[in-house]
Amino acid sequence: MEFDFGFVTIMLPPLHITLIIILMIFLLVRWSKNLETRRITVFYYFLISIIIYPIFSYGTREGMFQLWVPLGFIVVFLYMLLYKKYHPSKMKASLLGLCIAIYLMVLEYVG
Repeated sequence: MEFDFGFVTIMLPPLHITLIIILMIFLLVRWSKNLETRRITVFYYFLISIIIYPIFSYGTREGMFQLWVPLGFIVVFLYMLLYKKYHPSKMKASLLGLCIAIYLMVLEYVG
């Protein structure tokens, strides 16, 4: 979407992506209200869970192949498991971050 205001043009992502972002923010705010203290940690768990990282690279004549993993989700999940920091809202935020990480991995393989 593109809005032209004379000298200024505002470019927004497509409508379906904008709606998904608004829904994600709504869910994260709603889940953060379930925590009594440190409500911002839900957002941290979400942002860390989005991180993807290549663990294996292999160069061929056709190009470079990289194997990507959702490293952020693995770290957050192990942290919650080992330090007994489990809370349903934090787990929901981490799973939402995993969904975004999977989407990013698909973009890496397709693009």
